[in-house]
Amino acid sequence: MFFHKKETIHTVNINEANPRFAQLLLEQFGGATGELTAALQYWVQSFHCENAGIRDMLQDIALEEFSHLEMVGKLIEGHTKNVDQTEAYKSTLFAVRGMGPHFLDSQGSAWTAAYINEGGDVVRDLRANVAAEAGARQTYEALIKLAQDEGTKNTLVHLLTREISHTKMFMNALDSLGKLTDPMFGNIKPDSTVDLYFNLSQNGKDERGPWNSEPDFRYIADPMKEKV
Repeated sequence: MFFHKKETIHTVNINEANPRFAQLLLEQFGGATGELTAALQYWVQSFHCENAGIRDMLQDIALEEFSHLEMVGKLIEGHTKNVDQTEAYKSTLFAVRGMGPHFLDSQGSAWTAAYINEGGDVVRDLRANVAAEAGARQTYEALIKLAQDEGTKNTLVHLLTREISHTKMFMNALDSLGKLTDPMFGNIKPDSTVDLYFNLSQNGKDERGPWNSEPDFRYIADPMKEKV
């Protein structure tokens, strides 16, 4: 059962409407890294999760993402309302689609369920969610840099902040499962190549680091000579 409270989870104020910026905001409404994608992704994942605590977390965050979708929608509405006679408005997607949010990204591509990343395993899903939050945070950072309206910028900073919060929640959930840094999960035992690093880019200096060094990896300097 759902109830909608007629106020946003965080204040949305717009001082000066900018329909061109509203078109950029569509990226977080109907785009791949947008709030609709996140809300549906986490909600569906919750039904696959047998851990009661993590299931509850996924549902709580999903509902917060729906509230964020509402905030982005209100931003887009505010930036396109009562400006339909301006040249700025006529140069945007809204001139054809009408004011307010649409299930489109900033380039006019329709939202698709293909954006949703869920796979029925809690470790796999939580890791996908960390990546999803990183993508959303990067989009919000780009929008904040382009925003000229201070009220809009304040709302976007809040939304970016919550992406960071959600990332930490997902990482802590992974840590509670002992899977924050452990790449192995599932029931299939890996073969003997699991600790090998193949040096396959040999057109310059071979860079070394913890990603290809002991104790986690055995470095295969010349894979053509050392067969596995």
